[in-house]
Amino acid sequence: MIIDIVTIFPEFFDAFINTSIMKRAQAQGLVKINCHQLRDYSVRKNNYIDDTPYGGGSGMLMQFPPFYKVINQLRTPDTKVILLSPQGQMFNQEKAINFSKIKHLILLCGHYEGIDARVLEFVDEEISIGNYVLTGGEIPAMILSDAIVRLVPGVIDELSRETDSLQNGWLKYPQYTKPDSYEGRQVPEILKSGHHKNIEDWRQKESIKATYEKRPDLIKDLKLSKKEETILAEIKAEKNK
Repeated sequence: MIIDIVTIFPEFFDAFINTSIMKRAQAQGLVKINCHQLRDYSVRKNNYIDDTPYGGGSGMLMQFPPFYKVINQLRTPDTKVILLSPQGQMFNQEKAINFSKIKHLILLCGHYEGIDARVLEFVDEEISIGNYVLTGGEIPAMILSDAIVRLVPGVIDELSRETDSLQNGWLKYPQYTKPDSYEGRQVPEILKSGHHKNIEDWRQKESIKATYEKRPDLIKDLKLSKKEETILAEIKAEKNK
């Protein structure tokens, strides 16, 4: 997978792409991340890339020509161009999974008051990370890259990836490590039992319980199995006692 990030602050990504899993994924040849300085594609002297908006208004707007040039230079038949924007569809785990299967992503980072709307003709999808406005698209680009790269086969352990929160729609079950007792707080006995089927059942119930208690909004979008419906009904009954 190749991720090309277009930004006026490429140095913003130095530590991010050279640390931890992002660094290891690149060292293993599984992912290649490139940062492109948008100013290098400016059509004006002094590499300016912004100007005042037609029709008036406050602030400066990023110009269309630099984005047009960089997209046309980088785009291939396998490319998906993503604009990080508060007007986009909300990013979630399902989108991360889908994006991780794409060979080449171009992430466009806006700044100032936004980007000349003509760029939208060359964008495949607008993505938002939440209902709020940031000063630029750099942090959202990091979030997308991190969520996507860890799903690329070989980057992290497959079992770890498959049991992540939201990977199958549910939040992850609670986890514990040594010591098994500290200041009166105990690790659940079932996790020390060695009975794998009972542990698996406990984890499934705790996963459903965590989702019901913390993010009930997620459940309405899930197609529940008979077993999941039964577990959820038990949890609701226990809560209503």
